[in-house]
Parts: sequence; C-alpha cells; structure tokens
Amino acid sequence: MRREELVDLSAFLTVAEERSFTRAAARLNTSQSALSHTVRRLETRLGVRLLNRTTRSVAPTEAGERLIGTLRPALDDIGAELTALSALREKPTGTIRITTGEHAAETVLWPVLKTLLPDYPDVTVELFLDTGLTDIVTEQFDAGVRMGEQIAKDMIAVPIGPEVRLVVVGAPDYFARHSQPRHPQDLAEHPCINLRLPRRGGLYAWEFEKDGRALNVRVEGQLVFNDLNMILEAALAGFGLAFVMEDMVVRHVAEGRLIQVLDEWCPPFPGYHLYYSSRRQPTPAFTLLVEALRYRR
Repeated sequence: MRREELVDLSAFLTVAEERSFTRAAARLNTSQSALSHTVRRLETRLGVRLLNRTTRSVAPTEAGERLIGTLRPALDDIGAELTALSALREKPTGTIRITTGEHAAETVLWPVLKTLLPDYPDVTVELFLDTGLTDIVTEQFDAGVRMGEQIAKDMIAVPIGPEVRLVVVGAPDYFARHSQPRHPQDLAEHPCINLRLPRRGGLYAWEFEKDGRALNVRVEGQLVFNDLNMILEAALAGFGLAFVMEDMVVRHVAEGRLIQVLDEWCPPFPGYHLYYSSRRQPTPAFTLLVEALRYRR
C-alpha cells in the first residue's frame, strides 16, 4: 500500500466517525474542500461510493460501513504499535560512564545503583574511581562526581548528597603520648598522615575555617597515602592524626577507637554533586540516573 492510500483511508475514517466534513477537517487540521477532494479520490480509486452526502449530514454507504469495519481495528493496531515503539525508544538503555572518588562511590552512588539497576537491565553503569579532577569532556565520561565547590562554572551540577565535613582524628593511644591540638597551627608539632593528590602530585593541605577565617595547614609525618581508607587504618593504628570524612569515623569515635579534635575549625561544606557538560543531550538512561541520585532534603 502506498503512503497516500493510507492517508486517504485515515481521512475517510475520520469523516465517517464525525459524520461531518467540517468537524473532520477541524480534527485533521485541514480544509473542508481538501478533505472532500481526498475522499472523492479514494472513492474513484476504489470504484465505489463510500459516503452518502446531503446538505445536513454525511453517512457511510454499505460499502463504507464494510470498509470502516476493516479499517478501525487495523488503524487501532497501527496506533498501538506506534505507541509501543515510542515507549521502546524512551526506554532507558545504554552505558553511562562516571568518574568519581571512592568515598562518593561507596556512600552515595552505590546505595542508589544497587536498588535502581535491577529494574533496568538494559542500563549499564561504569564507575571509574579516581580522586583527581578528571576532565570529563576530554576523557569522554558522561558525568563526574565531586564536591560542589570543585566544579567548573560551565558544568551543570546536581546535588546528590548532603553537606559533609572533614575532621581531625587520632587514636586514644596516640593521645596518650601527645597532647590534643587546640589550634590548626599546633599540627606542626604532630605527626600527621598525609594524602597525596594523584593528578597534581602534591600533598593535600588541610583546610580549616572558623568565623569566616580560612586557614590551610601543610602537615608532616611518616606516612603518605593516596587512599582515605588507608589513612583511616593508619590513624586507628596510632601512627598519627588524620583528616578524613566525618562519616568514615563517626562509628569509631562513638565506640572510643578514635578521638575527634579541632571541631570548631571544621565547618560543613557543599557535598557531592553529579556534574556534566551543559552541551550534553541527556539520554533516557542518563536522565533516569540523575533523578534517582538527586539529593532531596
């Protein structure tokens, strides 16, 4: 069947259902004369009259009723199939590549992914664990996860977690040998466990703030890691003070395995955000993941 034949049949069915060329033309967003011409063309091609026309009404002939009986279920089936195809097109599918730090992966991403993905078997998520500030455009990632204050202004940033804090902790046996620091500058007298920044190559300067005053302190000690979990293990073993995420140590502090110090110098700051290029055209799978991760207070 040629395309114009299907168009003519659909036009005829609309006129028959409306019992009016005027109402059918309005429904099809065309003119009454164009619609009348279409139906006449169909009748000429078939060699049979399909509609009886009077000045007051339009009604199907016997041949028209027979054609309607065939057309209506056939066109309904076509419409249902087009709807199904549209739903299939919008069905979340594909691979989403995200660069993130280990802490964010464990505390924010994984809790969502493990409940979301079983319902969407055609969606694949690849997490690339990296504590550096990866260029997601150059490295061809769909998105990255970083603290809100670390995200470039030309990126779209979606909050996916609450505010966070970095805190200073040490083991009880460490403090049995050393006094507790009262000010960040006292850290110069303490062995501290350093964090190596992988992409920059330098050591992380511990960042403090109190009453609007910011203070960065470079610390020293025997141990340097590029992994927060190893820093925590070293602190638990009494090798020195550590500067880590509060949620990593809250249980250890509550159970007495660590002591938290310099609290007044450790205010909360914007938590994890999922960020992606403003020029990106989101796929259904990506939109699904963004909404699942979006933090709602």
